[in-house]
Amino acid sequence: MSPNVTVTVEDKIATISLTDVDRMNALSSATISALISAFEAAHHDNDIWVVVLRAEGDRGFCVGRDLREVRANDLSHPGTADSLPMHGLERNLFEVIVECAKPVIAAIFGHTLGGGAELALAADIRIAADNLSIGFPEVTRGFGANFASVVLPRIVPLGVANDLLFTGRRIGASEAAAVHLVNRVVPPAALDRAARDYAETLRSNAPLTIRRYKAMGTRAQGLPLAAALRLDAPPNPYLSEDRREGIAAFLEKRAPEWAAR
Repeated sequence: MSPNVTVTVEDKIATISLTDVDRMNALSSATISALISAFEAAHHDNDIWVVVLRAEGDRGFCVGRDLREVRANDLSHPGTADSLPMHGLERNLFEVIVECAKPVIAAIFGHTLGGGAELALAADIRIAADNLSIGFPEVTRGFGANFASVVLPRIVPLGVANDLLFTGRRIGASEAAAVHLVNRVVPPAALDRAARDYAETLRSNAPLTIRRYKAMGTRAQGLPLAAALRLDAPPNPYLSEDRREGIAAFLEKRAPEWAAR
């Protein structure tokens, strides 16, 4: 694990924190690798039911790729595969988050730019502080925002996605909420608590059902309706112990005790 990424687990909620405050949590290769390891671990750990992705500091969630590192790499190894979309660590980072079986909540604030904005896009739920400034400045740097160019139009209307990608402009929390780029907006001081409260709400619900919802929602996109309805992505909650527990708890007027089995 990189010193720029920390992980804590409490009550089945994993909190993954970016901690490189001095660099506004820029994505170095070491940070990217640590994030991949953290999300892979959360994916495979059955005692983790929800993931919160957050950042330390008060200036920004993440300003994207560490351009100093990119420039140094370009000078020493020009034209390497790491600079191309769908190659190297950066490809894996966003895909690992999307493919994590557990729901991922991103708590974003301040400067959330480029790869940092793409981190937010990879999450399932985005809770924003009202000081958010989110954007995709790759067009002003000669990059391609490969992940955002595919995923952003699936979250916001195509015209809005084109505007943000073509201009590289930043938008605030109110505009992001208006176009459904973020799910809710809170004051900066309340951001961590809001993300934790949301995570606790998800933790109280049937974990296999939430994992099924995430898998179906992710894999069914673009499929014809008949094919999507028959996708049957795992896990299957219909045959689970939790389904029987949910029925029993309802009939007995008590809170269910989920087992994720």
